[in-house]
Amino acid sequence: MINNIEKNLKKIFNAIEDIALYNFNKVLDAYKNNRVSTQHFSPTTGYGYDDLGRDMLCKLIADIFSSEKAIFSPLITSGTHALYIALSGILKPNDNFLCLGKPYDTLNDVIFGENNNSLQDFGINCRILESDSNNNFNFNLIKKELNKNKPKLILITRSSGYSWREALKINEIGHLIDYIKTNQKDAIVLVDNCYGEFVSKKEPTEVGADIVVGSFIKNIGGGIAPTGAYIVGKAKLIDKIANRFIAPSIGMEIGSYNASYTPFYQGLFLAPTIVKNAVKSSLIFGYAFKQLGYETLPKISSNNLPGDIIRAIKFESKDKLIKFVQEIQKNSPIDSFATPEPWGMPGYSNEIIMASGSFTQGSSIELSADAPIKSPYIAYLQGSLTYEHSVIALNTILKKF
Repeated sequence: MINNIEKNLKKIFNAIEDIALYNFNKVLDAYKNNRVSTQHFSPTTGYGYDDLGRDMLCKLIADIFSSEKAIFSPLITSGTHALYIALSGILKPNDNFLCLGKPYDTLNDVIFGENNNSLQDFGINCRILESDSNNNFNFNLIKKELNKNKPKLILITRSSGYSWREALKINEIGHLIDYIKTNQKDAIVLVDNCYGEFVSKKEPTEVGADIVVGSFIKNIGGGIAPTGAYIVGKAKLIDKIANRFIAPSIGMEIGSYNASYTPFYQGLFLAPTIVKNAVKSSLIFGYAFKQLGYETLPKISSNNLPGDIIRAIKFESKDKLIKFVQEIQKNSPIDSFATPEPWGMPGYSNEIIMASGSFTQGSSIELSADAPIKSPYIAYLQGSLTYEHSVIALNTILKKF
């Protein structure tokens, strides 16, 4: 069955290989042009003044994203943390901002929480406009929001989160940004790029985004980076965010890391290839479960390149959902003997079940799966450092379904 799936996916696999080659060349050029050397791997302590490793990673990310400036830090603990820093660094009390696409669940309390230092606590107002399941936005409603509320910032969520829709593709993001800028020239566009890096030949900064945010334990860290996140975009905005992240008098002048930076450099270098493996893995799982009669997104066709690394599979049964996630754990290199169970994970409104037998805790670029325990019981599969791992795991899992 898997051999036949691979034959049917040959055309789209070739397209994914082409994207990986393009992105790998882009990354390699950035390393060469910036003269990266072993001195950049050295740890620092204390304040971290003149931290060569940190500063060079910021330059590399800015170059790879064809942008002016970037913040990288191992001290940013997650994509959610990076988004909070970026939003609170730009927005001020009484500002309005608009979300296009439902933000990821962990941002609910960041935006709307009460008495927890949320944006709402500081008088920052948010409206959310969602697309339909085919990623069609109501542009009349967007225009109405822009004209009426004059949002200072528009947050575009690339990945689907726990919604039943495909991730936004780079051309769709570009179309949204063009429409926003046409109707409100001074609006700041921030893209949550988590799960989307290196899936396409372009990044959101290359289609008009002012700020882009993502986690280093997802795509861009290549499965090797142990922590951290990035924020990249226009210099004047990055400087404001840096002042919020550290302190207004200091910005990105300090921030030490008393361990080798080698995993960050090596992970970023390998990332285009690792992302290629993850996208191919998503497609073989999607094709297989479609043949078994399950609904799955993104849709499987020879010309539908995914917008991120996530594969959604609708099980319509709590027991089947839990079984699938547990089977992913059983086929993991780490903690394969453990049995995941639903639990009240911080930042989520429903119980979550998560399989992450990963070398880096919670890494979503390694083969993993998670799901909220709610109807219609959708599992969200992501990652795979090697394509071979996903083939072996799928071969075992198919025997159980």
